Amino acid sequence: MSLKERIVSDMTASMKAKDAARTSTLRMVKAFVMNREIDKGGELTEEEMTKTLQSLVKQRRDSIEQYEKAGRQDLADKERAEIAVIEGYLPQAASREEIEQAVTAAVEETGATSMREMGQVMKAVQSRLAGRNADNRTVSEIVKAKLGN
Repeated sequence: MSLKERIVSDMTASMKAKDAARTSTLRMVKAFVMNREIDKGGELTEEEMTKTLQSLVKQRRDSIEQYEKAGRQDLADKERAEIAVIEGYLPQAASREEIEQAVTAAVEETGATSMREMGQVMKAVQSRLAGRNADNRTVSEIVKAKLGN
């Protein structure tokens, strides 16, 4: 069963269970995926589906930040609940330790010594963590810490 089929199936199940929050989130995901398919002009591959879901999670995280600045904890909590649903369809997230190991290996591989080479290190880290769900913000913080010293 493809990721898209799983989302549709789970949406149907959540509708039957009258789980309004989950149904709403899955409807939003399905609509976003359909829009991406229309833009592409065909079905999304599993990798493209994963990237699409990761971008939805990133949007939610950005929204949480904005809502918390504005003092809207209720909306921030709603976004967190949506992230929890979406992350259920993503590969298991890479732990901070795994990210740190990948960054250390990438720094050694590229021979980077300054912040000017951060882009090279980020590319190397992303290729090492391919297939894993790694938060780019965390990766960036770890790379900056390694190159800043």
